[in-house]
Amino acid sequence: EDSKDKVRENRLSNEGKWIYRMRKEKVERSFADSKELHGLRYCRLRGRDNVREQALMTAACQNMKKIALHLDRVV
Repeated sequence: EDSKDKVRENRLSNEGKWIYRMRKEKVERSFADSKELHGLRYCRLRGRDNVREQALMTAACQNMKKIALHLDRVV
């Protein structure tokens, strides 16, 4: 119960509210992009291993895209 109270206090603090707002922009946007831009809305293959491979390949593509955009800004 003490742990729940500490988490609740942290979440309701100014920093916690800022972090939660950033979560919507960063994490949720990433999942939306996976579905809309990278074909994760529907699986192209059958079987757990094939679905896992598609999800990992999608995540790898997103990470490479983020790295490329970051490097473009730095240079």
